Amino acid sequence: MANSPTVKRRRLSQAFRQLRQEAGLSVTEAARRLEWEPSKISRMERNEWKLPSVHDIRLMLDFYGVTDEDQREAMITLARESRQRGWWEKYQDVFRGSLPDFEAGASAIRTWEVILVPGLLQTESYAKAVWRAGQVLNEGLVERQVQARLARQEILTRENPPTLLALIDEAALRKVIGGTEVMREQIHHLIDMAAKPNITIQVVPDSAGAHHALEGAFVILDFLDDPSLIYTVTTTESLWLEQQRDYQRYGLIFSHVMTLALSPEESVRHMATLV
Repeated sequence: MANSPTVKRRRLSQAFRQLRQEAGLSVTEAARRLEWEPSKISRMERNEWKLPSVHDIRLMLDFYGVTDEDQREAMITLARESRQRGWWEKYQDVFRGSLPDFEAGASAIRTWEVILVPGLLQTESYAKAVWRAGQVLNEGLVERQVQARLARQEILTRENPPTLLALIDEAALRKVIGGTEVMREQIHHLIDMAAKPNITIQVVPDSAGAHHALEGAFVILDFLDDPSLIYTVTTTESLWLEQQRDYQRYGLIFSHVMTLALSPEESVRHMATLV
């Protein structure tokens, strides 16, 4: 769970929502007794806070009657750690959401891609071609976008990295982005990454035909001590889903597509034929 302030804030949010519910209080009643605005508690419980106040955490622990010293110290420590800034803070102008933060805290990442190679597995040249295709004409901005994407990928080679299972539609590998040399380099990179013990890549061949996941890409992030998250993105916006029903739905879709994919070994052999 290291290096993810957003995940730690999310854990705090869930803990305080549970404490309020166990106390049998509404948001409005809890806010009245604390002499706060209801919106303050709502933001806390929705993980819409950026720098949790240790003073406020102590007040809430007192208010909800948390007297166990180990529990209090654990939550106060969590609040302090959640105030730290991750490396992605310097790329706030680049990232549309908190995906890099949640990736940093995930124990397992499952990703499905229809048109593009997953961002965590893109080469520098491929990533540049993707951004240029999006009419990003300022080379300085292209370079910044790409460096941010490469920085994201460092979670895969850090100590105790997350596991990554990437399902990639064959269409993404056949689509020539940046030219044949860029694609050749990209596919060789995928083959190399697939050899790492924490990374599995499976290709969904053209012969699989129509299936449940044709409408778009998504990512499932699993955490050791927190509920899983689903991330989907469109051209204009990103969406986070965290309800159990969403997790079950996307988990089933992912599992279905996985049954259509080539095995990891077959996928590597197949990718080798595309270069």
